[in-house]
Amino acid sequence: MLARRLGQAIAHGSILLLILGLLLPVLWMISTSFKRPTDLFVAGLGLLPPRPVLTNYVLAWTSYLLPTWFLNSLVTALCITTGQLVTSALAAYGFARFPFPGRQLCFLAVLGAMIVPFQVTMIPNYILVANLGLLNTWGAVILPNLPSAFGIFLLRQYFLTLPQELFDAASLDGAGAWRTFWSVVLPLSRAPLGALAIYLFLGAWNAYFWPLLVLSQPESHTLPIGLRSFLDDELGIQWGQLMAAATLASLPALAAYVAAQRQIISSFVMTGIKG
Repeated sequence: MLARRLGQAIAHGSILLLILGLLLPVLWMISTSFKRPTDLFVAGLGLLPPRPVLTNYVLAWTSYLLPTWFLNSLVTALCITTGQLVTSALAAYGFARFPFPGRQLCFLAVLGAMIVPFQVTMIPNYILVANLGLLNTWGAVILPNLPSAFGIFLLRQYFLTLPQELFDAASLDGAGAWRTFWSVVLPLSRAPLGALAIYLFLGAWNAYFWPLLVLSQPESHTLPIGLRSFLDDELGIQWGQLMAAATLASLPALAAYVAAQRQIISSFVMTGIKG
């Protein structure tokens, strides 16, 4: 019994140290955002700012295009999330409930799209966006990201777990495929849809490389790209303002994840039951 308790204590202590190690950069970011320039480079770790100020947040918000970048990120992330939810739900419903010819082959193609590296589709997508005249617009970021192979796979796995009796009852009530999808399937899929929405939003919010390719004008940048401006400042790297902007940029993603972390975990467990 003593050995078991000792083992549990060591395991819990190791996990706690790991969590603290993961949180240390976040704590340092938040602490630095409240520090004066003279308090940044001092001896010791200095997680607690000796003289907290809000100047870094004010300067980051007013001296740069941070409000514009924030709006660009919010609009593109919400549009991408909404578009991927709609296309994923419709495609997953078709794969799960309709036995059309070539269904398995099409689904294998969707699975194959999940393992195709971004570098393979990067140039064709860029040429398409450029030919459509969408460079430096929200459409350049949104349109190539409307479908989600992972979203189709996740929702299809969940739709397969729904009992056939529900669809038989809807059919007896005279409901067609669309009404069954809207009135039966979607209300029962709130948990996986919510979890998928948070997952997709986090990916769209933190996207960097593709927006960097198609958004070259400063006023069209999203937050991850805009944060680089703090590193290229003519006066040198403004660490306090950079950390203040990074803290603000992380708030929507952190809030979304904390609000739906249980749904994310439970949804992945449920959708992995049936293949």
